[in-house]
Amino acid sequence: MFKSFIAICFVTLGLVGCSSVRLVDSDVRSYATAPSVPLDARYRFERLPSQQAQAAAAEQAQLEVMVQAALAKVGWQRDDAAAGYSVQVSVGIKIDPYAPWQRTSIGWEPAFSFGRSLRSGGVLFVGSRPFMGRPGFGMSESPYYWRQVSLIIRDLGSAQVVYETHAAHDGPWSDSPAILSAMFEAALQGFPNPPQDVRHINIEIPR
Repeated sequence: MFKSFIAICFVTLGLVGCSSVRLVDSDVRSYATAPSVPLDARYRFERLPSQQAQAAAAEQAQLEVMVQAALAKVGWQRDDAAAGYSVQVSVGIKIDPYAPWQRTSIGWEPAFSFGRSLRSGGVLFVGSRPFMGRPGFGMSESPYYWRQVSLIIRDLGSAQVVYETHAAHDGPWSDSPAILSAMFEAALQGFPNPPQDVRHINIEIPR
């Protein structure tokens, strides 16, 4: 009996050790206008005035590198000189000192609503809903992250928005570059003819 128990423990540990990926789950909603955009278009990035400020420029450049990789997977190539479309990138991040299930008193938590952009790198509440606030006695505080990414694509010839997509994710992981990259990839699932409903999309990333 004891040897069997030890064997089971080793198998369990082995399975845990072999797990080298994790899932980033995002709720995605996308909007496309007709006619649909081509699959092999060229684009350039467009920045809001607040994203062009010196303090935000470096961070925005990092986000654009992530989006460039995600767009390449759907066939789009960056070409600032011969772009037919522009891509505007926005990210919102809020950090709570503890997870929602660690709360015991009444407060408020963010409730991201699709269709509203967030300032890059900033904290913006887009709606709210009640939650149970402070952690109870003896409960450790672990930071909990709420993230939303948005992409707005415009036809440079007509200046019309032809594609809009948003992805929201919350979880305990602190490595924002890896999480945001997965969220951008999720946001472009179904491009350029996405379903109309909110979708729950999982993207695997390394641990």
